[in-house]
Amino acid sequence: MSPVPSTDSDHFAQARALLIDEIKRELAETRVYLGAEPLDPRVLDAIVRVPREHFVPPDMREHAYRNSPLPIGNSQTISQPYIVAVMSHFLRLPPHGGRVYELGAGSGYQAAVLGAMGAEVYSVEIQPELAARAKALLAELGFERVHVRAGDGYLGWPEAAPFDAIIITAAGPEVPQPLVDQLKVGARIVMPLGSSGGDQSLVVLSKQPDGTLEQRELLPVRFVPITRDRVDA
Repeated sequence: MSPVPSTDSDHFAQARALLIDEIKRELAETRVYLGAEPLDPRVLDAIVRVPREHFVPPDMREHAYRNSPLPIGNSQTISQPYIVAVMSHFLRLPPHGGRVYELGAGSGYQAAVLGAMGAEVYSVEIQPELAARAKALLAELGFERVHVRAGDGYLGWPEAAPFDAIIITAAGPEVPQPLVDQLKVGARIVMPLGSSGGDQSLVVLSKQPDGTLEQRELLPVRFVPITRDRVDA
């Protein structure tokens, strides 16, 4: 796994512990949506190990371990830790971590969690400023197997395909076909499906041998929309 440094602040260590308790409590409260299967133990271990305070703006660091989304600039947010846990779990990463594609790097936090779970992550961010910031931070924290570039995430990362899992951290009314094409048979896409102004559901899509997707709805959610074509892929 990636060499994630622990923070030297007892305050943040305590805050992380409280966050884990809150995530567990919310998972228990939403079993009606998620089912009774136990959470992949790698998920909470990764959330403990990844210093979320580094992925938020300096003036938000005291709030880094709230179980809520937080603004990171450029009209974007870092996802709620509970949602990060749910999405990471339902990717069903293989024991060795596998190779994961992410549409929407944002702050880099979700990619860091997947990296701490042992995955090699390829993440594309449409906003060049965010992509550069996430790439630099992940390198600073030692995530050598997490790769970030600016581009149109809808198109995927073809030269790194096929992927063992795909995570989409922005909402869209449809599943991007290029990503379906880059997913291994039997693997999963986890994404918020729906329009920016309407209902959205977090869904798990499993690729069948004939290339079609089997869909399972998990939770009602609210994500920023997928945006396209601001930079060349």
